[in-house]
Amino acid sequence: MDTLKISATANGLNYLPEYVAAEGGLFAARGLTVTAKACDPWTGVLDDIESREADLALGGLWVPAMYAGSSRALSVVGQLNHKFPMTIVSRTETAPISPDQLAGKVVLAPGAGGSAPYEFTAGLIREAGFDVSATRFVRDLSTAMLIELYKSGLGDAIILDLVSAKELVADGFGTIVFEHLDAGVMPNSVYYAVSERIDELSDRVDRFMDGIAAAMVKITSGTADAEIEAVLASRWPDKDASLLRAAADEMAERGVWDSAVIDRDASDRWMRILDEGGLVTHPATLEELLGSSSTVTA
Repeated sequence: MDTLKISATANGLNYLPEYVAAEGGLFAARGLTVTAKACDPWTGVLDDIESREADLALGGLWVPAMYAGSSRALSVVGQLNHKFPMTIVSRTETAPISPDQLAGKVVLAPGAGGSAPYEFTAGLIREAGFDVSATRFVRDLSTAMLIELYKSGLGDAIILDLVSAKELVADGFGTIVFEHLDAGVMPNSVYYAVSERIDELSDRVDRFMDGIAAAMVKITSGTADAEIEAVLASRWPDKDASLLRAAADEMAERGVWDSAVIDRDASDRWMRILDEGGLVTHPATLEELLGSSSTVTA
């Protein structure tokens, strides 16, 4: 049995296919023992793959994009999220909105775990032809802190992951008025490695990503109920099980786990948004992001 070590930026419901693959023996069936940990702060994933404590990092595609062309060479080897499962919860609005309707509002945008919630939202505003500066964003603080402040009265709306948003609504603090899932394909969470290790890891990575793809099929086809229930109970024992399952079912039904293959047009769009936001030196092509990896094509 070969070993593959994963260092992740979080313990998130959007990572469900990896957890289901482990729970259901899909990695073991491919001759792999997969170990994983979540880093706090999330930037520890970079240290882990550099020191070889981990073989792969799991996190946002924006990270390899920011390092593209730098001395830290990173190569993407697979995709875990085909769409971006974030939402906007409003304190006062009850009907669905478009991003341009955030003008004149104060919007809380958690960023301690990464820049994507704000940057993708800002990108959608620019795509619609509106001025991002018309909205006042409160950024760079943790999700827990901004939820607490929102409940205390700060801000008109807050950008949240699907689980946190459903919890906030259930507690009576607003309505989900926008879902980023409606904004089309967006390669969100991906696996990446130090580029110089790609050849060494290629066989294990191929089997690993095959297991991820198989787990996606099980989840989206409705044949992974036992594995999903076991994962939810073990990873989030203190959360409302029905709410967790509702969020997982929505992600499955709405395309978050439709493919382990990065969509070229969606990648180019995300790179353009990051470039417009000033986060990258240039909008990296998919070939640059994949580097010497041959396990993903578009």
